[in-house]
Amino acid sequence: MSTPLLRLVVLYGGASAEHDVSRVTAAHVLAAADSDKYVLVPVGIDKSGVWHRNEAAAAALAAGETLPNRLDVEGPEVDPLSVIRGTDSASPASRGQSREITVVLPLLHGPHGEDGTVQGMLELLKTPYVGCGVLSSALCMDKAMAKEVAARAGIPQCAWITFRDGVDDARTVVDQAVEELGLPVFVKPANMGSSVGVSRATTPDELDKAINLALHYDEVVVIEEAVTGREIEVGVLGNTAPDTTLPGEIKPGSDFYDYEDKYVTGAAELMIPAPLSDAAIAEVRELAADAYVALRCAGMARVDFFYEEDGRGWLLNEINTIPGFTPASMYPKMWEASGIAYPDLIDRLVTLALEVHRRRSSFSTEH
Repeated sequence: MSTPLLRLVVLYGGASAEHDVSRVTAAHVLAAADSDKYVLVPVGIDKSGVWHRNEAAAAALAAGETLPNRLDVEGPEVDPLSVIRGTDSASPASRGQSREITVVLPLLHGPHGEDGTVQGMLELLKTPYVGCGVLSSALCMDKAMAKEVAARAGIPQCAWITFRDGVDDARTVVDQAVEELGLPVFVKPANMGSSVGVSRATTPDELDKAINLALHYDEVVVIEEAVTGREIEVGVLGNTAPDTTLPGEIKPGSDFYDYEDKYVTGAAELMIPAPLSDAAIAEVRELAADAYVALRCAGMARVDFFYEEDGRGWLLNEINTIPGFTPASMYPKMWEASGIAYPDLIDRLVTLALEVHRRRSSFSTEH
């Protein structure tokens, strides 16, 4: 019997404000994946949620051609179930070729991809996929709920309050934030990433406007105290016994590490490894693993901290379950500095996905 093909379906784009970031991530992941190991299937999801099989990108990969830095969402519309199951016309199985094992790599930043929705669909289809499961994806995407769970686990964090539109009174929340957190504060949509919708407010009026901006992206808003500290990130890889990277440090080019800083100007300074003492490095790596396990992560995540050297020490900022893989992204750079090259990182993620799938498939469904 012939050896099964490992078919890697790469999902990108998505109905999210982070659509364009995802397209950049996908281009570089596909370029780095070993085409001798995988049948690469790029599938773009447009902003209306329609799936497209990117035949042009697939053909370029097969021919060894260079992909653009940002993949377009193009190609024939495809049914999600058929492209995942490998029954669409472009699948080797549909053409009578050798057996396949499909693994899905979701590179869908933000809602409708990083929040457990796609993961839930893949669970129903009994298909292995890279990254966190339904619960941890949804939990880490929702910054408000993630903070609640991390607090119960004893993970140190900055002070915050949560505002939910239609439930809480906006004027009362502004007054509460000023009284409890002081000014300035940072205001974030609970379910968004890449610093989309994030504002720094220095007055009550600015805080009110920042809440309204965040409400364009989500009904839940997180208001956090402003922390004067270093921004340190740690990459985590693994399932039940995760490995961690050497930490990296970000020195923002503006008031904070915003969308422009990350993806447009590139003004931020990235230092890998971060200039920290051996004791501080060991402590933050342990905290990153603790947070990863407490929020039931699997596969991969990037854990972000603030470091108050002369104050409270390490403070968890957030956990990103689908970290960026662009050339400017910290996650692959930190793993490279820790001894795992980009293509090998993709291989490790696929192996971890198959490991989780085998374990979950072994559970009994009998009463």
